[in-house]
Amino acid sequence: MRLQAAAVFALALVSAAATQATAAETAAVPHVEKAFLIPANEGYGTGECLTGGNSECGQVVANAWCESQGFASATSYGVAAQDEYTGAIDITPVRKAAERPIRITCQD
Repeated sequence: MRLQAAAVFALALVSAAATQATAAETAAVPHVEKAFLIPANEGYGTGECLTGGNSECGQVVANAWCESQGFASATSYGVAAQDEYTGAIDITPVRKAAERPIRITCQD
């Protein structure tokens, strides 16, 4: 009887420790966000969907891009602002919106 009680007690301790470890691992996962800059004329025709403002087409393409990069989904997308890419110094010529890269921000 003592052996059975000791076995049950040991099993309870192991279960409690495993539950606490799993909860700590889940709480410790940080929220990750990453922005990607893609040339607007990269050749796949995605620029048309991503530069036209918020649309179903743009969201689908942005989500697919994020998933292909190992992220869960896109939080935002659109034409990158001039200060978001190299060449934002005032002495460089200002690019037209059609020439600016596309920005997709992905999240886990």
